[in-house]
Amino acid sequence: MKAERKKRMIQLAAWTWSWVATLAIATFGPMFIWEDNKTLTILAVVVNLINGVLMILANRKLFNHYDELERKIHLESMGLTLGLSVIVGLTYSILDQKNLIQSDAEIGLLVGFIGITYLVTLLINRKRYS
Repeated sequence: MKAERKKRMIQLAAWTWSWVATLAIATFGPMFIWEDNKTLTILAVVVNLINGVLMILANRKLFNHYDELERKIHLESMGLTLGLSVIVGLTYSILDQKNLIQSDAEIGLLVGFIGITYLVTLLINRKRYS
């Protein structure tokens, strides 16, 4: 049982790092590698999109291996993360639109918020249910 979980976690990690790498290539390739070649940029974005879908499928495969308690813990954490991300993201966007913040709203900050929120809610829920 633990060997199967470890295998699925390694697969998820591999797809996650692959997605991060293809995201970096799609982001920085046009500036530093192929000088704004639209065909190569579109190809890089499509490869990144496919990697993202495969990463999600690997995540689903791991989650389907969890028992009921682990699924409940992750589902509650994901639900809270989704709700907070929508609320904070839209608030952040409004602050930018109305020029109430100095800088432009950056998606990277929202992605960081999502990651931290999921980690914190996951730790809280694990402690709560242990």
